[in-house]
Amino acid sequence: MRRLLTALLVVLGLSALLSPPALSPPAHAATTAAVFPAQIIGEDFPDPDVFEKNGTWYAYSTNNGRGHVPAATAPSANGPWTIRGDTMPGGPSPGWAQSGRTWAPDVYPNPDGSYTLTYTAWHKASGRQCIGVATATNPLGPFSPVGSQPLICPLELGGAIDANTFVANDGTRYLVWKNDGNAIGQPSTLWLTRTANNGTTLVGGNSALLTSSGIIEAPDLVQRGSQYVLFFSGGGYTDCNYLTSYATAPSLSGPWTTAFRPLMTTATLDNHICGPGGADFVGNKVFVHGWVGGARHLYVADLGWANDYPVVRGSRVRYEAERGTLNHCVVRSNAAGASDGKVVAYIDYADSWVENTVYAPVAGGYTLHVGYANGSGATASHGVVVNGNNQGAVSYPVTGWDNWRQSSVSVTLNAGWNTIRLTKGTLYAEVDYLEVQ
Repeated sequence: MRRLLTALLVVLGLSALLSPPALSPPAHAATTAAVFPAQIIGEDFPDPDVFEKNGTWYAYSTNNGRGHVPAATAPSANGPWTIRGDTMPGGPSPGWAQSGRTWAPDVYPNPDGSYTLTYTAWHKASGRQCIGVATATNPLGPFSPVGSQPLICPLELGGAIDANTFVANDGTRYLVWKNDGNAIGQPSTLWLTRTANNGTTLVGGNSALLTSSGIIEAPDLVQRGSQYVLFFSGGGYTDCNYLTSYATAPSLSGPWTTAFRPLMTTATLDNHICGPGGADFVGNKVFVHGWVGGARHLYVADLGWANDYPVVRGSRVRYEAERGTLNHCVVRSNAAGASDGKVVAYIDYADSWVENTVYAPVAGGYTLHVGYANGSGATASHGVVVNGNNQGAVSYPVTGWDNWRQSSVSVTLNAGWNTIRLTKGTLYAEVDYLEVQ
């Protein structure tokens, strides 16, 4: 028999909420067409907050050697970026805060032409972190703290960090923020609080969005046509385990569903960013920091929305082959070690093919990674047809059946939805999944 298929049933355990996907090593090296996030500030610039105003892009970061709230500007999202110095040179509010830990600034341009800075600072009385607010008439400051007390400071919950402004489509303004439960060995929750007076005062109570016993932080909330998307970071920022994930809900009151796989990890970006986190999503761009030699540098990538779900160019997105359209081939269940336990088998005939629909944030070159197993005894292949046009073939070195590896090939995709069809080539191979990067 051509195939020696095992009947062993493997029970697949679900990954932890914030665990990055395990990627099989490629069976052979391939020239990649993937476009990875570009480094735009090559020095410490963590927890970025970014917006565009009158043709100029502004970015702000956690305190570093440049000051309490360093800023940078650029003529476009991709730069060139120029560091502009400290936008809050007087430091956080002397009434309740002390210098040294001014984190995760959020600057929002108000309708009246002013700017509101929401920041995290060191609470003198407790030693915890709390959220304060400041205002300015210029995006580069100087920002002057408002009030002698923090805006948000639940000390019984560990304090508060990482405030981010969210304005709903109906104009209602909120802050999304985190209680710092990690600081006191307690769970952390991402909260939503309505604000008024250009974000300088609070209205009503706090609504809980997501809670985790692990590290969950740096929230950023986006409203799409069909749903709300709550981005967050997980893991520790000082190594490559830091990541960006998200949850979705049909309304601000939930229920919130966490993505099956994180949006960006070190692995999904093929190690081009170590620990991609602290992300800020702005239009069709995402800004994210990565760990580089003890500092966090700033990167930018293209962002697209596939049926209101985020896709970042350069970060792998997996499509299970068995969920595509099949012609003269079959789905094999209980495939030992395969992703989701199912694969497409018997792509053996001239009219055999499996076709998946994939999404590209922008038009251009991408890398197609195919998870496969080949027990034919020699290198096999499938033809690659993209949007009805032949784009060569993908080769599969011998692995043995149910021994899953990846093989990669460059493809050119249109912006938006594309079809990728794998057709009968040489010898025989089974297909587990496709990953587009």
